[in-house]
Amino acid sequence: MIIEIDGYFNQALLTGKKCSKQQLRQMYRQADQLTFETRDFANVFCRLHNFDQIPYSADIEVDFVLDTDTGRIYSPSY
Repeated sequence: MIIEIDGYFNQALLTGKKCSKQQLRQMYRQADQLTFETRDFANVFCRLHNFDQIPYSADIEVDFVLDTDTGRIYSPSY
């Protein structure tokens, strides 16, 4: 599963175990509560949920996008 973190300060791609949108929402909330700086969100999320950060590329199709500016989680259409 590949997740894109989309925010004003950074964009990142994370890879990890497959989960549902509801599970991802809970994981997002956990990481968001423990994050003091928006720039650190991807690192906190990875440490909490055993995801790995991969080099960002706009060409990679992702399963979900986590928008850290709005808190929105969605599946992009390609």
